[in-house]
Amino acid sequence: MKKLLILAFAISVFSCKTETKPDYILISGKITNKLPSEVSINTQDRSFSEPIDVAADGTFFDTLTVEKGAYVLYDGKNPVFLHFEPGYNLNINYDANDFQNSLVITGEGAPENNYLAEKLKKTRELMGDNASLYSLSEEEYKVKQLAIKESLLTLLNNTKGISESFKVDEEKELNYNYLGSLNIYERAHGYFTKNTDFKVSDDFLDEYEGFDYANEADYNASPSYKKIVADHYALKINDYVTKDALTQEEAFFKTARDINSETIRNTFLFDVANQTIVRAKDIEAFYKEFMEISTNEENNAIITEKYNQLTAVAKGKPSPKFVDYENYKGGTTSLDDLKGKFVYIDVWATWCGPCKREIPFLKELEKTYHDKNIEFVSLSIDKVSDREKWKKMIETENLQGVQVLADNDWKSKFVTDYQIQGIPRFILIDEAGNIVDPNAPRPSDPKLVELFTELNI
Repeated sequence: MKKLLILAFAISVFSCKTETKPDYILISGKITNKLPSEVSINTQDRSFSEPIDVAADGTFFDTLTVEKGAYVLYDGKNPVFLHFEPGYNLNINYDANDFQNSLVITGEGAPENNYLAEKLKKTRELMGDNASLYSLSEEEYKVKQLAIKESLLTLLNNTKGISESFKVDEEKELNYNYLGSLNIYERAHGYFTKNTDFKVSDDFLDEYEGFDYANEADYNASPSYKKIVADHYALKINDYVTKDALTQEEAFFKTARDINSETIRNTFLFDVANQTIVRAKDIEAFYKEFMEISTNEENNAIITEKYNQLTAVAKGKPSPKFVDYENYKGGTTSLDDLKGKFVYIDVWATWCGPCKREIPFLKELEKTYHDKNIEFVSLSIDKVSDREKWKKMIETENLQGVQVLADNDWKSKFVTDYQIQGIPRFILIDEAGNIVDPNAPRPSDPKLVELFTELNI
């Protein structure tokens, strides 16, 4: 995606033809008090990510060839939401310790991107806290969301220097964002009011009457429209599962096949498959079905690479190893140290809510199987710099088993070898170091005890 441009502007010296718009984007700036983590440019759905080289003094300069659309500059803590178009030359400066008050964007494309920064700030102010927002009644909630939409439209229209094409797309985005807010109300209201049986009124979603879920131009241009379409097809998948008793994978592929738009079908298929193939019980069948439906060669190449990596960690294959991971009790531990026993690995982190919900169940398992031929390993992917936080949680929760800290959080080789993209993740390895299940049941799932029984643990 990156290009190094040598003598990029030399052509203009020898030509008097009409200037054409560059097909690249220049991005530069300075991050004061930069964090030690990597700086990257990403699409908002994380389907594309490109590291940005930053000098010791926090300055950076890069040339990108990316498609027009929404991106995020991310330094590990502060996200700068950006809009890119070929020909932009953006200069971005901020203090990582005072991001909200120090962000300054100048250069070609600055009006659009300063609008986005102000839009984010204003949206947060108008929405307030989630508990108050989503506890509103249906009528109050709609009034609030419409007021937010109108306020942002006013901001858009009052911002000088914005191109007409951006303004047209952003007006659509604000409308789709409003409609999308209606979609999430039922779930969010039930959660924050603790009324899990809550259902919206029959006419609450009347504004979706006649909604076009096949608008390819808006699908490519509007993140909110794309989210609406994704939610629409997610409901179809759920219907197939609950009403037709299909498995999640069967329902997903059936839904994808029924999407008429090739562009939307390929993107939806890839977005879901890219996240879920790692959890597929039958990798071969999953991959075959994906390839039968997808007609996008670039997507196919990415899924094929992931498939090849996953088949290397399939049942019966030798497990990837972790070597010399810091042990909470002192010293280091390697996977080879545990050979001769089954090993049940819990990949987790102190900041992960679903991980912490499994802790009581894991403790019970460890008690039940403490004298059996199995080791329980909790492998934390907390940052090494958060070592004290990791140790404190082990002490506070009185965590048992083998407690180790990965050497490079998400980028640790053991984590990447297993293609772990979400946690908690559980892995079961046999006495010889071979994989029993790369996606083992959670401690809270009765199927785990059934599996242990089958293996005579």
